[in-house]
Amino acid sequence: MADIGPDPLAWRARKAPSLAELEILAGEVFARLPQKFRELCADLVIQVDDFPSEEVLDEMRAETEFDLLGLFQGVGLPFRSDSAPVRMPNMIWLYRRPILDYWAEHDDTLGAIVQHVLVHEIGHHFGLSDADMHAIEEAAEEAKGTVP
Repeated sequence: MADIGPDPLAWRARKAPSLAELEILAGEVFARLPQKFRELCADLVIQVDDFPSEEVLDEMRAETEFDLLGLFQGVGLPFRSDSAPVRMPNMIWLYRRPILDYWAEHDDTLGAIVQHVLVHEIGHHFGLSDADMHAIEEAAEEAKGTVP
């Protein structure tokens, strides 16, 4: 059992981060990414919401509103064209409640989870597929010697 301190009820005073607090955390995580990486994301908007919209859930074929931790919306860098009509800015959505749910069920820190989701969605900004990113993550883990 985890050590919860001298007063076992004291944890009740602690609250999950608000939308604004999670947005600040995401900004801090983004600021710690390599500068060259951030420069390629100059026009990217990071938005935090509690849950994905019903439209997004339907489009992504999600079974529940907790299935998506984040989402990239826009046109990835490799697919842009100077002759294309005016477009909305590329956006990354971080979904607070699913992220908090994931955090509650895993040993990762909240910052590590936000970083993983943010980098994953930025990967879509660069035009990478989920399979591409999974392969990159596996290769990185193998290089660290953490995958058997």
